[in-house]
Amino acid sequence: MNLIWFRNDLRVQANPALAAAHENGLATTAFVTLTPKTWSEHCESPARMGLWHDRLLEVKRELEDLNVPLKILMVESFDDCPAAIGELAEQLGATNLLFNYEYPLNEVNRDQAVCDALMSSVHCVGFHGEVIIPPGEVKTQTGTDFKVYTPFSRAWRQRLVKFDYPIRPIKSPFPANSITSDEVPSDLGWQSLSYNRELWPVTSDAIREQVYQFIREREADYKEKRDFPAVNGTSKLSPYLTIGAVSPLQLLHVQRSEYSHDGWLNSSWLNELIWREFYRHLMVAFPGLSRLEPFRPETEARIQWLDRESAWQAWCQGETGFPIVDAAMKQLLATGWMHNRLRMVVASFLTKLVGIDWRRGEEFFMSKLIDADFASNNGGWQWSASVGADAAPYFRIFNPIAQSEKFDAHGDFLVKWLPELEMVPVKERHKPGAGQFYGRPAPIIDYTKERKRALDAYKEG
Repeated sequence: MNLIWFRNDLRVQANPALAAAHENGLATTAFVTLTPKTWSEHCESPARMGLWHDRLLEVKRELEDLNVPLKILMVESFDDCPAAIGELAEQLGATNLLFNYEYPLNEVNRDQAVCDALMSSVHCVGFHGEVIIPPGEVKTQTGTDFKVYTPFSRAWRQRLVKFDYPIRPIKSPFPANSITSDEVPSDLGWQSLSYNRELWPVTSDAIREQVYQFIREREADYKEKRDFPAVNGTSKLSPYLTIGAVSPLQLLHVQRSEYSHDGWLNSSWLNELIWREFYRHLMVAFPGLSRLEPFRPETEARIQWLDRESAWQAWCQGETGFPIVDAAMKQLLATGWMHNRLRMVVASFLTKLVGIDWRRGEEFFMSKLIDADFASNNGGWQWSASVGADAAPYFRIFNPIAQSEKFDAHGDFLVKWLPELEMVPVKERHKPGAGQFYGRPAPIIDYTKERKRALDAYKEG
């Protein structure tokens, strides 16, 4: 008997662990571990967990069609996984445990504890199903890990064309299995689960349709349209990636199949997949990132983070008086998703202009985003605070007014999320304090003053 442990890899196809179980010819039982205490400690987003829950129901049906039942292990935390999985393995007489790796340190330690507990009776084997090129396989010419994205992406592309990264399909059912599936609970012992089911359907057919629709209809214009939040220019596939409903390798294969030449290799959208890989490679190479340690401690040592609780609350609620920041935060609070350009704007605003520790923003995003991904979220916040893996100097501070004027010139996005601004002239919508007569707040900071303070702080030392 094989046991296969599903986590954030909720798909049947392009699942290396499941494919390996199929190839060894044994009956297979799948399981998930529900760990509400750990989810709470990790600030898991109820929107993401709602999507995860509903996708799990779909995966259960697909697995059962392949003669693979799904068992539910209800435990409190990662610490309880070794005993619970060991008991399941003993009950079923399992000889193999297969899973796809996760790279944050807590998940790595969890998996190691499980494998250690089962060592005497069960063969445990992991696979790199969450990345295209496994961590450790993209190195500098001297054999060290890359610390900057651009040379990493160049080396990553070179390796991609040099080696084959195939998808191993499952084309037939597994051997008969008499085990009975458990019912997936209606909740996860977690917060109230909610997300927009119209924006993110969970059936495999619907997800596949969204993938092909983006790549065939919008990917060619991605570079030109990706930065404009009022335009449908991004893929919005990140929620599916973060729960593993689709893999980056699947997206790569689809993208490549739609090109009649090698242009896909230099596409702007491929850059986004490589950024995702970069942050995972970093997390493996530098475990301190999982402990929220800055990648560049020498930079953070120059900074005195400020205690501005009222400003923090205003930022969280989208009430800073800076329209583009507030509209972005309102979008996040209402949908669980935020446009990528705006993630950089609001993160720069909080860390550089308000002076609040990037870790607070990182945790807030984890608790709200439907596509909350620890490696990418951690990397993005460190990048915004200039303490991360970034070649750019510390003086990059996003000007929220200039960003708004450039990427939402007519204020269409602003008005959608801040309807009070509809009565404000277009050119005035971008300014701090816009719409105060209609109920919008006054700006919580003076941009010019705070920009100087931030630059001075980063220069010190």
